[in-house]
Amino acid sequence: MSEYAREVLPVNLEDEMRQSYLDYAMSVIVGRALPDVRDGLKPVHRRVLYAMHELGNDWNKPYKKSARIVGDVIGKYHPHGDAAVYDT
Repeated sequence: MSEYAREVLPVNLEDEMRQSYLDYAMSVIVGRALPDVRDGLKPVHRRVLYAMHELGNDWNKPYKKSARIVGDVIGKYHPHGDAAVYDT
């Protein structure tokens, strides 16, 4: 046997599923849904602002359509489909 699996520990499947789901859900909430204390932004908002900066979208330059910015965020920084981005 490998060094990682020397013995099998019996666990209650229901308890393990409950705890694993709770750990995952809290990780998602803390990592994505709650704003960061340092700047008050969620990761999705930070990606949008970064994309705007990369495009050179400054206050003293001609505007760019929001579809261009969203397209850049989806194409460069968003690992999933477009549904969650448009809700921003």
